[in-house]
Amino acid sequence: MRWDNLNVEHGRAADTALFGADAVTTRTFDTPESRGITFHEVRARSVLNRVPGASRMPFEWTVNPYRGCSHACVYCFARKTHGYLDLDTGIGFDTQIVVKVNAPEVLRRQLGSGHWHGDHVAMGTNVDCYQRAEGRYRLMPGIISALTEHANPFSILTKGTLILRDLDLLVRAAQVTDVGISVSVGFLDPALWRTVEPGTPAPERRLDVVRTLGEHGIGCGVLMAPVIPFLSDHPEQLRTTVKAIADAGATSVTPLVLHLRPGAREWFTAWLGEHHPHLVRRYERMYAGGSYAPTWYQRRITRQVHELAREYGIGPTRAGAARRIRPAGPAPRPEPTQLTLM
Repeated sequence: MRWDNLNVEHGRAADTALFGADAVTTRTFDTPESRGITFHEVRARSVLNRVPGASRMPFEWTVNPYRGCSHACVYCFARKTHGYLDLDTGIGFDTQIVVKVNAPEVLRRQLGSGHWHGDHVAMGTNVDCYQRAEGRYRLMPGIISALTEHANPFSILTKGTLILRDLDLLVRAAQVTDVGISVSVGFLDPALWRTVEPGTPAPERRLDVVRTLGEHGIGCGVLMAPVIPFLSDHPEQLRTTVKAIADAGATSVTPLVLHLRPGAREWFTAWLGEHHPHLVRRYERMYAGGSYAPTWYQRRITRQVHELAREYGIGPTRAGAARRIRPAGPAPRPEPTQLTLM
């Protein structure tokens, strides 16, 4: 593995690596939630990552305590990043997880540096920071606490119900800085979910997260992503999904059509050939122009979802927006939450 190529430029080779090979400890755990997964524990030198200027992302800085993701979403655009380590971008991405075990203390040090100006920090934008490994390594409580101590605005995007474990910390953070929480729910179809997002909590459980956050004073938007052409884009499917999002109390819904970057494209195409071979040629035509679906198709889906959102009383979120949540009084402590994939 090319550990020395991990650096502040998202895995591109540079003179100063984030950590060296001598800082890596590889572990496996014989527990149900960790079986079949290898964890590569590293001690990072930096965890604040600047987003490349050419990126479409509406933010400049991210924190990613993990690389690789046991959610195993076949379309995940981050699969290519595993190739920087000479790791497989298919099953290797799902089962070889890099863990930056010192991420909270490194972040606290970087936030306290005179060079840091308190910019918004986005999390969960590369791989999910509330994937299965977080239940063991518990890096997010320290990360949230560090951001709270410095009143640094941040946002989290997740498919993981484990975020409810940190509800008290999020409520506390929202009292001193701008906090934006979004949950990703692209569709409700159980058969599609089981094959295309096999390691994630069920869509209904993710909507329970939206509902619970709202009940405790934290508004939560939904990234309706991905909308998968020919599999989850029928008007009635869109209506069912948007209605469920509205019923969960989401503050906003933002649709995002499936995009297939190199690394993810090959893995998704193999999945499509196995589960929906009749669609392979249609996808070849639709994505012949590159990683993104045609503009006309993206605009059609966006228009349909926004019309449904207005009908059900919710609206699109502004890209990159974070919301300041100030409860009128102390937020009630949540009941213990049973985390489940089903």
